[in-house]
Amino acid sequence: MATIREGNNAALVVVDVQVGVVNEAWDATRIIGNIAHAVERARAEKIPVLWVQHNDEELPTDSPQWQWVPELVPAAGEPRIHKQFNSSFEQTNLAEELAAREVSHIVLAGAATNWCIRATAYGALERGYDLTLISDGHTTGTIELESGVTIEAADIVKELNIAMQWVSYPGRTNSTARAEQINFAQPGGAQ
Repeated sequence: MATIREGNNAALVVVDVQVGVVNEAWDATRIIGNIAHAVERARAEKIPVLWVQHNDEELPTDSPQWQWVPELVPAAGEPRIHKQFNSSFEQTNLAEELAAREVSHIVLAGAATNWCIRATAYGALERGYDLTLISDGHTTGTIELESGVTIEAADIVKELNIAMQWVSYPGRTNSTARAEQINFAQPGGAQ
């Protein structure tokens, strides 16, 4: 059973909005703009912003594709967490950074919806955090299966938004809200 996080502090966690991750993602310009808006709001409300950045053979550290998109720049003092697995919690210091800020409510945005956002969302819930997924603040690419079936990126985004409204864990609150409606003080809530 997960430890339910005490307190009511929120943090915005921005995952993998890197050049090589979003360069062919669905509706990337709009999604990046929504994430930038959420970052501005979090900073204005003195909510910590934590930046998670993936590296692997396709995103080697310091390469052009590894870099944050130009619209999103971590500010001085905002933690940067480097990861090699889909979940932002696996073999990283994310949990320690959240604990240092007494965070119990994660507001989540980034890419890719079906990989790192999904894994991080479930990882947060399994670790006892309340979660708000920014419904218009995550994206991915279309998937073409070997069978010839295509799963459209917009449908992948919709599916995770639905899942985050209906999945339930004991003692935790989770839901979605649009970037302009995020209520950092209300887990799972919108203004």
